Amino acid sequence: MSERPSPWAITWAFFAAVMLMIAGAFQLIAGVVAILEDEFYVVGREWTFQFDVSTWGWIHALLGVVLVLVGVGILTGNLAARIVGVIVAGLSAIVNFAFLPWYPVWAIVVIAIDIAIIWALTAHGRDVEAVDA
Repeated sequence: MSERPSPWAITWAFFAAVMLMIAGAFQLIAGVVAILEDEFYVVGREWTFQFDVSTWGWIHALLGVVLVLVGVGILTGNLAARIVGVIVAGLSAIVNFAFLPWYPVWAIVVIAIDIAIIWALTAHGRDVEAVDA
């Protein structure tokens, strides 16, 4: 007889999946804006990662699509999606750290969401699998 997972734990795992999809949508929006309107983001200081704004746009757009797909995978209880979710959320945090000079408040918000996703997936992701079993 297996023990039923805590409803709170399941809630946090689903929170991570939904937040991955929301963070993906945020990344996609930031990417599309950068691709379509080069003048929207303005750099205030010199920074190590001096990519063209359109390059940042494509990075954010591709990362956004991956985040949304991984979020959907986590909702199905897929272990591989959970592992990729932690990796991609970490990558998203790193990308947004590098993006700080272009849109600092937005980047900090997305980094905070990424940290919450990583915590929820590592602490409670296994509980989604227990529900599906």
